[in-house]
Amino acid sequence: MEDSDPAPTPNHRHEEFVGLLTASHDKLLGYLLSLLGRWHDAQDVLQRASVLMWQKYGSFESGTDFMAWASTICFYEAKVFQRTASRSASHFDDDLLALLAEERAEDLKHQEQRMEALDSCFESLREDDRRLLRASCAGHGDITALAARMGRAPRTLYNKLAILRRLMADCVVNRLQEQAS
Repeated sequence: MEDSDPAPTPNHRHEEFVGLLTASHDKLLGYLLSLLGRWHDAQDVLQRASVLMWQKYGSFESGTDFMAWASTICFYEAKVFQRTASRSASHFDDDLLALLAEERAEDLKHQEQRMEALDSCFESLREDDRRLLRASCAGHGDITALAARMGRAPRTLYNKLAILRRLMADCVVNRLQEQAS
């Protein structure tokens, strides 16, 4: 019996790796930042971990959880960094680092569910309300300028946005509870 899936070419594996790493980059950086506490340290460790991931990519099984695999490599690279870094006394011991990593990994597992719930709740709003929320986010909090552009009183807009945000928060909580049960 012949195998219907041809073996992946080296170029295909490289493209697959780059795609998975690119899609996970921000989550991995956030994960490392939560472990190390400094942006530049997290970036340095992610860069080293990325090289190591590519070297070990042959052991990664396509179709499995890349984020779990990559975050494990990042965790051990963070431990190496913590041991060898001598420029700060504020680094965590291995037990605390492991605890932080475990908690952050749990958060990452649920992040996709939260984003799906948020998207679903956002889409359930009326188009005018979605437009208002988008405009308030794009304006980086300048509600007074947004109110002037819309010809509305700033207080009215603040109140409307507060109501919409509360509706969104309640909706997300309800969707997540529905998924959990």
